[in-house]
Amino acid sequence: INHIVHNGGLYKRPFNEAFEETPMLVAVLTYVGYGVLTLFGYLRDFMRQWKIEKCQNATEREEQKDFVPLYQDFENFYNRNLYMRIRDSWNRPICSVPGAKVDMMERVSHDYNWTFTYTGRVIKDIINMGSYNYLGFAQNAGTCQEAAAKVLSQYGAGVCSTRQEMGNLDKHEELEKLVARFLGVESAMAYGMGFATNSMNIPALVGKGCLILSDELNHASLVLGARLSGATIRIFKHNNMQSLEKLLKDAIVHGQPRTRRPWKKILILVEGIYSMEGSIVRLPEVIALKKKYKSYLYLDEAHSIGALGPTGRGVVEYFGLNPEDVDVMMGTFTKSFGAAGGYIGGKKELIDYLRTYSHSAVYATSMSPPVVEQIITSMKCIMGEDGTTVGKARVQQLAENTRYFRRRLKEMGFIIYGNEDSPVVPLMLYMPAKIGAFGREMLKRNIGVVVVGFPATPIIESRARFCLSAAHTKEMLDTALKEINEVGDLLQLKYSRHRLVPLLDRPFDETTYEETED
Repeated sequence: INHIVHNGGLYKRPFNEAFEETPMLVAVLTYVGYGVLTLFGYLRDFMRQWKIEKCQNATEREEQKDFVPLYQDFENFYNRNLYMRIRDSWNRPICSVPGAKVDMMERVSHDYNWTFTYTGRVIKDIINMGSYNYLGFAQNAGTCQEAAAKVLSQYGAGVCSTRQEMGNLDKHEELEKLVARFLGVESAMAYGMGFATNSMNIPALVGKGCLILSDELNHASLVLGARLSGATIRIFKHNNMQSLEKLLKDAIVHGQPRTRRPWKKILILVEGIYSMEGSIVRLPEVIALKKKYKSYLYLDEAHSIGALGPTGRGVVEYFGLNPEDVDVMMGTFTKSFGAAGGYIGGKKELIDYLRTYSHSAVYATSMSPPVVEQIITSMKCIMGEDGTTVGKARVQQLAENTRYFRRRLKEMGFIIYGNEDSPVVPLMLYMPAKIGAFGREMLKRNIGVVVVGFPATPIIESRARFCLSAAHTKEMLDTALKEINEVGDLLQLKYSRHRLVPLLDRPFDETTYEETED
């Protein structure tokens, strides 16, 4: 399904997203693959029960058999029999800066991935297609590293206190003023952990008697925050404005269950870029609905801040919108800024309230000074306040890399999800056996990729996820594309029925579709 939106009223630019339907034969074979794995799983469990096969998984001791079980057999069935087969595709230890290339420690397993041993060999110069290093600030040389090292020698590594006690440094104040200026909002607050920025602040904003409308593909941190708040949660279909509007209408017409009183607050939770789909939120439409139905908007820009917009100011700038239209602007420093932590920006009243009532602000230890300096230096670089155009060039380079990489993959015949401007590029694998095979084959060719399967995705929509970076050169991308093409032929991953036709005279960002014979 291709969504091409160019509505002069709401959108100031073309909005092109593609989610090609899973071919029927592929879907059937994927279900058959999971069925076969499940049957063999039950067979192996039977063999483990009768001591024919050694049982490696966690079980209760004999003297604890009469207690309530700590390990539910059925809940661990997937881990034991499906995940364990391809466990070597995850948690690979790297021993270098996670830049455009990484060094990885080689490991082997002699018991089918239950345990790993290190060979002592280091695999050098693997092209890193998995890290969220969008602007290439994950580096151990340059102005950011020098500034962080200077602050480390002056302030030390830790603060050992909360912001409300002895942990409020001048660097923290400087960072928050800079973030507010960068976002174009009145005030901002920084936190030491991106996940906790969502999970600990949403409960401070809404509670019992409030309604949260959440996108079905929101990140786990947003889901956890919504659940901890005690508010009523209703889910709308991913990026579907008709579904969202229907929920808003119903909420206003019917009010709270049983009492029919009006909701105290209605809060819409969305993300800028969805990290598993590569899609961009339809923010102009969400803001129009928010204004129409007098609700609040919470925007999570973890993946979009720095990665979208002409000057890297995120999805609000990408659509040419006013930051004041977003009530709560949240984002993280862990991706585009090459650091750690998160922020919330908005009206001064909102930030003052969170300083007092947010669990992250009151109980969490302050951010480490070198990390704060890394964010300040990289943000000033993006804004051009360091006296160079390096930051702007990185934002432009990321946009060029994104369009080039996506176009080339589509030309090869892969099914690619998401928006054409999203640096998160999911390549569909579907079948369970191909998850591990793709990761291993790419590593053999010195390309590091992230593969994702159930439960992080729907059971038949396993995928490989590439994250592009401004640090990737065209030569690196061409090398990666050549190997992906080769592995795609080897594993028969070219499922697309809408293959792009490469035209020599075509402008860089335009695409032509040719319907291939099914």
